[in-house]
Amino acid sequence: MSQIELAPEVADDFERIREHLVRHAAPHVTARIRQIVSAISVLEQNPLIGRPVRNACRELVIGRDSHGYVALYRYVEAIDTVFVLAIRSQREAGYTRG
Repeated sequence: MSQIELAPEVADDFERIREHLVRHAAPHVTARIRQIVSAISVLEQNPLIGRPVRNACRELVIGRDSHGYVALYRYVEAIDTVFVLAIRSQREAGYTRG
């Protein structure tokens, strides 16, 4: 089973997502954040499940439509660890950090 490590900046991503949901009066904000975290846990068993993107990174697509998010991550096989680098809404144009 692979280990999962969240970059410190991912906390900022969760806060941005939470603020957006609250600002738009979305129901079940806490549950939606939990769903994102739960979806990321699939990487423990399947670290290569995400689609390949630039710089040896991958993207895990989570949910769809207004409940859709994307987690940018890198899997380092030598230490069997997934490093989650950023999370964004599927509707956002890109990640807030390079």
